[in-house]
Amino acid sequence: MTDALPLSTTTGSPDRQSTGAPPRAAGAGLFLRRWLANPLQMGSVVPSSPSLCRRIAALTRWAPGEYVVELGAGTGVLSRTLLEQGLPADRLLPVEIVPAMATHLRATLPGVPVIEGDAFDRRGALPEAARGRIGTVICGIPLVLLPLERQRRFLESVEAVAPGRGFLLYTYCITSPLPWRKLGLSARREAWTPRNFPPASVWRYAPA
Repeated sequence: MTDALPLSTTTGSPDRQSTGAPPRAAGAGLFLRRWLANPLQMGSVVPSSPSLCRRIAALTRWAPGEYVVELGAGTGVLSRTLLEQGLPADRLLPVEIVPAMATHLRATLPGVPVIEGDAFDRRGALPEAARGRIGTVICGIPLVLLPLERQRRFLESVEAVAPGRGFLLYTYCITSPLPWRKLGLSARREAWTPRNFPPASVWRYAPA
């Protein structure tokens, strides 16, 4: 297999750039409505900032023929950054459990195979072509709010589709949001940005 590649800094196609502003504006309103309905599910009152999205994209790795899985894609602010940084639309697999948000993603991310489903049941939801071909798993779900057994279930679901790869987790916690030793993980904070509200970190976890 070829060496994994970081997302390039080249921009996406002109038609994708031209549709950026309206989806972001519409998505912000949808995000706020979902936060008011279920703040614990969302984790933050506002979508991730461009600064945070760029940092996550810079840490994302994929080889030709591999996919990037985004768990908890929300309104697609990170999805659009990944596409703008060169990830092919058909290689991005955003997963979103909230039906209204999944519908928004399908309407604003042409060519992207959006998956409406549970991040804790990835094996049954991913396309057959993606099985065993995941370059990076990115998680925006507030795992820190979950009990240990639910965290373990999440790790099992990631391991089932991306054995040994681990995942990136962006979070608003100052320290590691996961008890990584108890979960049998290695942990490294890869990035921190104060230019996000609230300030955010990106952690890389992998099987120890």
